[in-house]
Amino acid sequence: MEDVYFTSSEAFPAVKPQLFVLADEAPPPLYTPIASDYPTTSNSTSSTYTFTSAQVLPSIDSVNGLVPSANIQEQRLNLTPAQARPPVPTTNRLQTRRRRRRSSSEPTEGESLVNARRISDITQPNSAGSANPQWPAAGSRRDTPSSPKRLRLMSRDMRNDLEKSTSSSNGIRYHTNGSSLPTLQKGAASTSSNGFAGSTNGDSTSYTNGSTPVTARARPLTYFGHDREEVARLLIQGLNDLGYSDTAHKLVQESGYELESPSVAAFRHAILNGEWSEAEALLFGSQRSNDGGGVSISNGNGNRHEGLVLAERADKDVLRFRLRRQKYLELLEERDHGGALMVLRQELTPLHQDVGQLHILSGLMVCQSADELRSQALWDGAHGSSRNLLLSDLSKSISPSVMLPAHRLAVLLDQVKQTQISNCLYHNPTTSPSLFSDHICDRSQFPLETHVVLVQQYEVWFVQFSHDGRRLATGGEANTVTIYDTIDFQIRHTLAGHTKAVAYAAWSPDDTKIVTCSHDFTAKVWDTSSGRCISSIVHGEEPVTSAAWAPNGQTFVTGSLDKQSSLHIWNLSGEIIHTWSDSTRVQDLAISPDGKRLVIISPEREITVYNFTTWNEEYSLRLKTKLTCVRISRDSKYMLINMVDNELQLIDIGSAEIVRRFLGQKQGKFIIRGSFGGADENLIISGSEGNGTSRFDSWSGLIRCSDGCIYIWHRENGTLIETLEGHPGGCANAVAWNPTDSCMFASGGDDRKVKMCV
Repeated sequence: MEDVYFTSSEAFPAVKPQLFVLADEAPPPLYTPIASDYPTTSNSTSSTYTFTSAQVLPSIDSVNGLVPSANIQEQRLNLTPAQARPPVPTTNRLQTRRRRRRSSSEPTEGESLVNARRISDITQPNSAGSANPQWPAAGSRRDTPSSPKRLRLMSRDMRNDLEKSTSSSNGIRYHTNGSSLPTLQKGAASTSSNGFAGSTNGDSTSYTNGSTPVTARARPLTYFGHDREEVARLLIQGLNDLGYSDTAHKLVQESGYELESPSVAAFRHAILNGEWSEAEALLFGSQRSNDGGGVSISNGNGNRHEGLVLAERADKDVLRFRLRRQKYLELLEERDHGGALMVLRQELTPLHQDVGQLHILSGLMVCQSADELRSQALWDGAHGSSRNLLLSDLSKSISPSVMLPAHRLAVLLDQVKQTQISNCLYHNPTTSPSLFSDHICDRSQFPLETHVVLVQQYEVWFVQFSHDGRRLATGGEANTVTIYDTIDFQIRHTLAGHTKAVAYAAWSPDDTKIVTCSHDFTAKVWDTSSGRCISSIVHGEEPVTSAAWAPNGQTFVTGSLDKQSSLHIWNLSGEIIHTWSDSTRVQDLAISPDGKRLVIISPEREITVYNFTTWNEEYSLRLKTKLTCVRISRDSKYMLINMVDNELQLIDIGSAEIVRRFLGQKQGKFIIRGSFGGADENLIISGSEGNGTSRFDSWSGLIRCSDGCIYIWHRENGTLIETLEGHPGGCANAVAWNPTDSCMFASGGDDRKVKMCV
């Protein structure tokens, strides 16, 4: 039989235990090391816990929820090596005893029950209010009283340990009630049962009754200052988006965090499978009747489901309308007109939502086929993407802590990139910044030098690149328009036909046609491949100032200074499709790339926004200064306005709010045309007016014009990046950035030159 030692290399001397402990002899005390403030580190650098068949801690299964210290003097029992067990902590609940073979000297079951009562009586609080636990001597029968001397000594030792909420031995700490166990512990693996996290000196780990692995709970609650659960859930969603579902499932198991609750998963399933009653009950909650009626959304927690947590200011009736609209359309698609009519009358109408939308929905009842229904409703059907779009739309009104917005990790990464771009003054590459390093662009990569000068015979009032960036149209004081090739800058076509100056030109979406606007009161449509005039339009008795193409390329809009004939839509044959009756003169106009809005500006300092689908006015803005030019961003969200008080404004088209102001250029009485520019339109560029003066810049050694310059701003923060020499001796009337080459822009001015900067 081997000797057993409990040692500590730092604070406590090694004590060699005796092989036998007599009933009337007190055991030598073993000191319990002081627990560290941080449970993941041990108080000693080296601790040894040697456990053999000769010695074993006494069983305390019968003690009512009291956990003695693991350092209580070991007892010698008649156990085989296979029966030896380390101390097992207990809770206030009755623990199931581990069954083992009983030796002939051990008590029977009945005797053990008697002893349990006696020990329980001994450990009841005394008159002083403290417990006085006592233990039988090793090897003695439990119905035989122990030596009073031994009981007294053991009572003193146990009281100190039992008063602690946690018992420690050689840096090992036990936790109850589902608390977590530190991961950095020596010589111990973890076992868990019934929500209890304990520790043994075995090598295997087991978890029962759905308990969470203790290694996941022991990690810090934050990850570099971020909530660990939020980060884990974002990673799980991102892995699923990337197609790594097995890895995502592994992360769920290891972290203990679910991507979404069972209620959210059930709601998603109900939407995607068209279970509309169930989806509505899950979203808003339901009350189950005692007889089992109603919708059952049970987690085993009573009869009421409270519904998902909605975002602030979410309107439940609006959400119900969207759900029931989808239900109504699917019933119509199935040709179930009776069911659809009941939904319309009993479910949609009582919500008192958009009356116009209700009239549109009711009109769909007369559709003769499912294809006609889908076409009229602008809806792709139950088997298309409509359910996914509905789910995405509804998820925006659900609290993100309950249901993560779709592709949230990708959205956050886009925001990180956008922040880096916003902080990069000279950002102009066409490729997206890398996530592996901080992004910054060098000034040398920015188009600052004039590469080609195209000499004209007239003042240049506009420059316009084709959508593919391969051609450039210029015009102005002369009655012709010149089209250049941007590869070799040779003239491709000269469009001659107007009798007066050409103020503006606009390329069709496919670049096969171009419309020109002239002071001779006409607009002409040209074939860009042959240079032939397709049609000519007479537009009142005032100059035609501007034009814009509809996204379909089959119609276009022209604006004029004639109050009686200011704004028309034309087809390619020169026939009027629509005329606005407003007696407003048009200075400039633009159609959003998505085809939803038409924006016009007038000399009367007014901006008017029309719905280009219904042709109705949405709103108008009255400003304090005159306006000269309007441009709309490629994402159709913003309009850029040139103003005569030395300012450009970026305005949100949807909200009509001013987003940013750009200051520095000079503009007072002439038409100056600015533009979006750079990669992803992250720059703003504009010309300026001039009076013919210039100055010497001692810092750069260059001749700088005091006006007529080219100004470039950073769109996100409004910083003026560069002021470039433009067209000295006059105005820099117009600028345009190549839509396919972020390192090329053109400018035209009163000096009868077109400058290409690269």
